[in-house]
Amino acid sequence: MIPIQQSTINVEETLKRFEKEYYNIKVVNCSLRNNCNGLIIKASKQGLATIFLSVIPCLDGHVKVSVFKVSDGSIIERFTHTKFPPKDSSDIVCPHFLELKWAYGCPFNCSYCYLHGTLRLLPTQKRPMRKEKIKVKHHIISLLSAPLNEPEILNSGELCDSLMYEGTELSISSDIIPLFEDTTINKNKHRILLVTKSNKIENLLRSQHARCTIASFSINTEGVFTNWEKGTAHPSSRIKAAKSLFDAGFEVRIRIDPIIPFPQETWKSKYLQLIDEIFKQLWPSRITLGSLRGLSTTLRKAEDKTWISFLEDSSNWGYRPNYKLRFDAYQAMIDYLLYEYDYRDVALCKEPVQMWQDLGMDWRECRCNCVW
Repeated sequence: MIPIQQSTINVEETLKRFEKEYYNIKVVNCSLRNNCNGLIIKASKQGLATIFLSVIPCLDGHVKVSVFKVSDGSIIERFTHTKFPPKDSSDIVCPHFLELKWAYGCPFNCSYCYLHGTLRLLPTQKRPMRKEKIKVKHHIISLLSAPLNEPEILNSGELCDSLMYEGTELSISSDIIPLFEDTTINKNKHRILLVTKSNKIENLLRSQHARCTIASFSINTEGVFTNWEKGTAHPSSRIKAAKSLFDAGFEVRIRIDPIIPFPQETWKSKYLQLIDEIFKQLWPSRITLGSLRGLSTTLRKAEDKTWISFLEDSSNWGYRPNYKLRFDAYQAMIDYLLYEYDYRDVALCKEPVQMWQDLGMDWRECRCNCVW
């Protein structure tokens, strides 16, 4: 339950802040999917895209007034595909982060990729596509200029690989990251999150945009890479790229996701070895663990279906390896990180409340890949 008094105070403060910056404000009530109470604030200013704000509940119980979407939501929109906040033990834990949908598709061919299903209705399917540069820039500047209460992280890799265009004039490092670096625009110090299985970091190293950029590398074992991550950079190459950015002052996060129990006899030891390989090179600011997930649309559209044999249980986020196997994998990796490296900054991706509780983790304090 949202503290009514607190949310009212936050709304009033936000309205005053926007009005002081000469925004036209309109408060409306409407029914939006997973919006906490239907309160929407429409903030318009000449020369900028309209900002839609709402009272956003957070996992730890507090609320904030922040962006629900910018204009039509085609470029910047809050992720709202899970019940929020979760209530039942089977509900998926996932903070509702902001998506930066500057592009979509992916040049890589991971067999299990949810984009096979998510983008199935587009004529381009999963082929990499960059959205209109002028519109993307306009919407980003409109968000960065808005007098919000606190900074946000914008996830640029939910519908694409963030670094898929590096080395070309369409790269995210050429005309999007510099907007975040411009302190005359980005006064609230918002940051951009790059999510990738690439190793193309040369432009990032030259640009020195470490202050506003978080680099998150999804890394798996060599066996998983060889069988189901076709076209991606080799895991050791991703680790090397992560180290280079870490050494250059970037915040670097790691996703070990999806965990796949392969090969059957040695998969656990392979994931512990992967942890060792990562920590030989760098100290991630956080690590997010996740298991194989098969949404119904992904299962239908995937060309290589060999990975589907690992899915046994149904859940509120598709089919998964069985619960005990996932629990054992997480427990082994969390314990190893703690006892070998005294490392505690670990979270889970798209797991239910029950899994967090069984592992002795407080889902309300989730600090996973996509949030501050």
